[in-house]
Amino acid sequence: MREVTPGWQRRAPTLNGRRAECDELNRLVESIRSGHSRALVLHGEAGVGKTALLEYLAGHAPDCQTARAAGVQSEMELPFAALHQLCGPMLDQVAGLPAPQRDALRIVFGHSAEPTPDRFLIGLAVLGLLSAVAERRPLLCLVDDQQWLDRASALVLAFAARRLGAESIGLVFATRNPGGDLAGLPELPVAGLPDADARLLLDAALAGPIDGRIRDQIIAEARGNPLALLELPRELTPEGLAGGFGLPGALPLGIQPDVAYEETTLRMGVGDHFALYTDGLLEARDRSGELYSFARLQTLFSTIPNAAQATEAAVNFGQDDDITVLTLTRLATGEESTALHTAPMLAGA
Repeated sequence: MREVTPGWQRRAPTLNGRRAECDELNRLVESIRSGHSRALVLHGEAGVGKTALLEYLAGHAPDCQTARAAGVQSEMELPFAALHQLCGPMLDQVAGLPAPQRDALRIVFGHSAEPTPDRFLIGLAVLGLLSAVAERRPLLCLVDDQQWLDRASALVLAFAARRLGAESIGLVFATRNPGGDLAGLPELPVAGLPDADARLLLDAALAGPIDGRIRDQIIAEARGNPLALLELPRELTPEGLAGGFGLPGALPLGIQPDVAYEETTLRMGVGDHFALYTDGLLEARDRSGELYSFARLQTLFSTIPNAAQATEAAVNFGQDDDITVLTLTRLATGEESTALHTAPMLAGA
């Protein structure tokens, strides 16, 4: 049998400010080492550090095998694409499964041209395959960006997660929103870092000195989001870091707004703003070398009806990266102040 990923090939990252989360992940590893199986759903906003926690989990289980899959927006319409990511390295174990399960997986993975089998049978086959792999050594299955899984894979993996027993399997999902296909599974919310740890992360990201007031403002507006803390200093000039950041009338992008454009949009209603929002994403993505000011972004985005529509529009127009979704979700939910200094990354996307 070909081992999925030997634990000794991985290095364990160190995470500040995540003691409770790391303790829970350590308990999961101990559980599967003792012959039990567990499912867990990590959830939190874009950029909050879910992927880093998955890496911590993999790195702190050197005696376990690890299989991985990650949702990819461009593959959401391809049935079983994510399942193939996760189970592809395990296919040498298919021959030992009961005939109906073996045939189901061969069809799903393109080794047979027969009609697609019942999803229940596919779920049983995946569970049987994971169990067969875990007979040699405990198995960790890490599924990142679950919100972007193709529908067929999402249903099958959720089915398997609900039926884990004593197979020495850990099935861990990372997603932005709990519930949905994963409803009822144990959850681990991932919130922003405490201020002290946020300061440590911010200081590590700085290439030069920073004014104390500027540091405090970044900490307050990032709300402990690690991605924001790492990206914000890169968007500010040395002068801004030294004290020009956030001064009245100063724009983080250093570009003055198109006044006539804003006066036009301010006269529009919510529906027109939403249409301009989607147009604005296209414009921000397609223009090379020209960046929006935050004032224009705020005019365009602050009246989006809700966070779900903000995220959906971002996806539709190819702006589904974490920093963009974080910025637009905060704008859509009326958190303009916390979106102020993540907006530059959106404009430069």
